[in-house]
Amino acid sequence: MREVAQIGAALGRQFSHELIGAVAAMPQRQLDEALAQLVDAELMYRRGTPPDAEYTFKHALVQDAAYSTLLRSRRQQLHARIAAILEDRFPEMVAAQPALLAQHCTEASLIEKAIAYWLSAGRQAWGRSATAEAVALLHRGLKLVPALPDSHWRRETELDLQIALGQALTASRGWSAPELGEVYSRARELALTVNRPRTLLFALWAQFSDYLNRADLQRGRRLATELLDLGDTAGDAPMQVMGCDAARARASTLENLPRLAHIWRRAFLFLIQLRDLPTRGCWPTICWSCYRYIRLGS
Repeated sequence: MREVAQIGAALGRQFSHELIGAVAAMPQRQLDEALAQLVDAELMYRRGTPPDAEYTFKHALVQDAAYSTLLRSRRQQLHARIAAILEDRFPEMVAAQPALLAQHCTEASLIEKAIAYWLSAGRQAWGRSATAEAVALLHRGLKLVPALPDSHWRRETELDLQIALGQALTASRGWSAPELGEVYSRARELALTVNRPRTLLFALWAQFSDYLNRADLQRGRRLATELLDLGDTAGDAPMQVMGCDAARARASTLENLPRLAHIWRRAFLFLIQLRDLPTRGCWPTICWSCYRYIRLGS
């Protein structure tokens, strides 16, 4: 009975008969008897009948007490086995609850897998507008990154985490979130090292927006110039357009209408180089602004 309680505690506050049966390396009859004893002792509640039953620890303290009796090495082995079985036999649970896999992989010291699942869980939470939850999940993934040796995979994954965290922070707390500057600064640094120009463009633009919203106009001016210079050097039309848009935002604060018209004429020349221009995001606004300011300045 004790071993089954320990396995159940590692699985979580609630688990299915099917799942604990897959994880527990014991005959089915022995498992059923142990579960029945735990239910009779009122340490767990059972809903339904085996093999379709669901079990819930009566109280979180009961689960914690059972879990605390596991040696550290046994905990790691158990969590690694749970993660492997979930991936192999319960793919629908993996897709629906990546945070669950992330937790098991973290406890099993499967760091690369854990980080990947925390990223997936953060993106999933952000996708359903649970932005505060997304921030917390992505922070958990970033907390594990220093445990990995430096590699291309580590830098790429940290970049994805930083970008996702920046988006979740903006959605949750707005551009006033104090850590946004640090997040996008790190994203910019990583994007340069892994050669991802589109992600670099996003990080630069977000960093510029952060400066602008903080009225840090001098840094904003330098970053707008950097965006244009990078776009010109690479011959990258999207980066040139975004550089022009950054210059427009700067100019609308510091300069005058003729200057805006000049900037938007240049942006328009870059826009016509693009094929399959996106119809979502900032691009429609940029197109309209080109037309409006060119007309005003002419």
